[in-house]
Amino acid sequence: MKKNFNNIAKNVIELEINALKQLKSYINSSFSEAVNTIANCQSKVILGGVGKSGLIASKIAATFSSVGTPAFCISASDCSHGDLGSITKKDVLILISNSGNSEELKNIIQYANRYKIKLISIVSKKNSTLYKASDIKLLVPNVQEAGYGIVPTASTAVQLSIGDALAIATMQYKKFGKLDFKKFHPSGNLGKKLKTAEDLMIIKNKIPFISENENVKNCLKILNLKKLGVLIVRNNKQMTTGIFTDGDIKRAMQKNNDISEKKIKFFMTKNPKSIDKDTLAVKALSIMNERKITCLCVHKKNNKKKTIGILHIHNILEANIN
Repeated sequence: MKKNFNNIAKNVIELEINALKQLKSYINSSFSEAVNTIANCQSKVILGGVGKSGLIASKIAATFSSVGTPAFCISASDCSHGDLGSITKKDVLILISNSGNSEELKNIIQYANRYKIKLISIVSKKNSTLYKASDIKLLVPNVQEAGYGIVPTASTAVQLSIGDALAIATMQYKKFGKLDFKKFHPSGNLGKKLKTAEDLMIIKNKIPFISENENVKNCLKILNLKKLGVLIVRNNKQMTTGIFTDGDIKRAMQKNNDISEKKIKFFMTKNPKSIDKDTLAVKALSIMNERKITCLCVHKKNNKKKTIGILHIHNILEANIN
């Protein structure tokens, strides 16, 4: 008999959706207590589980680490053969088990209780060993599984979801933002999206600064030498007053016969657009496109007149940001 596999897929998904809906009603003060405990941990967050729950523990540990909370996953079986030594009194231990009675977890539970290591459980049964032994009990619904009701599917979806919720809540508790996130994700598409003006800008002696009292003749020499098509114009207090570009030269020459000995401040573009060094590069590119310009001055904090770098559209495109 030919089976309708699409219907099977929809049934599995529906089971998991229902399980997650049930989970929402289980979130209570214990969840907040767990977040506070994890966020204030002075050492590491250690996760463990058996079988599929162990795999979920590994993923949650990776998520915690990626958002600023050092975490790793332990092997329940290896803990009975020496790996309990990796758990210290300053750590927070999170054990995940659907039944809460997995034989492999008992040695870890006893060790945590004996040495007063803070133990958080993610478990679906109140009468289990793990639930009773935990300092913070995150009870989750005992849900119906797919595959004749015996294959860990909906239960692991629940475990993963509450683990993700813990990680995100802890991240927000710590005020871990996009710039912090970028430090742990330097590569790939995510790293590109999180690059800032400071990451790509031209800095220090490479910035083509020039005095606003310099004549146009000398400005042209520097413009050709720097090969950026732009000069940053400053006053005698080293404050940025304008920019001078190839376009400014063309416009000035159309209106004047000889401008070579005249001061650049009469031809520069005043009050150039400046962005904070922490502005995302993709946002900077959007500003350039909107204003139809090819470079931006970069400043720090609110000091917009103090240029610390130049972000050219070529810098952004070379970083493959679009």
